[in-house]
Amino acid sequence: MAYRAEKPPLAETPEQLRARIPGWGVDLDPADRPAVPRELPPDPTRYGAHWDFPERQPERVPRERSVEHAQLPPVFGTVAPPHGLSGVVRRYAYRWSEGRNTHWLLLMAADRIDAVESAATATATRRGRASGPWRARARAESSGHGLRSRAGRGRADVRHQWLDPLVVGAPWVLGAAAAVAGARALARAGRR
Repeated sequence: MAYRAEKPPLAETPEQLRARIPGWGVDLDPADRPAVPRELPPDPTRYGAHWDFPERQPERVPRERSVEHAQLPPVFGTVAPPHGLSGVVRRYAYRWSEGRNTHWLLLMAADRIDAVESAATATATRRGRASGPWRARARAESSGHGLRSRAGRGRADVRHQWLDPLVVGAPWVLGAAAAVAGARALARAGRR
């Protein structure tokens, strides 16, 4: 079982592992390990582990659970519990193993959705006025000599500046186009 103070026994003996896995145990001999002079023997009192199993943090809000693990770790983050559409995508991602690309791609998509949700929430709470990163960028461009500083001498990226609007704006334009196309497809499907 995980999270015990003592090291769990190996499922196989070192001889079985050495026979099955080529190169297993090459660092068992202290003469072959470069960190041996600095290593200390395991001393449970040195690290202050006074427990057999650590006290569990209460789970007040349901958390995502990996299919690889039978239980949550004793301590886990609760600062930003899953919420909104991004939370739905996150919970859906944990149906797959952490060894599958689907799991990680869905989690990355949930991060992007969360960024859009946060920006929309920030803008909506300011009654339509730009806030957060939008206002900060506009202020920097207008008061910090934004255009003049880009054309300065000695800048390595002057030749690439024409790409900046494409790199920054293209994902937003493509996302809006995809949203419009999806809405139209749903509307057509609803009319049938």
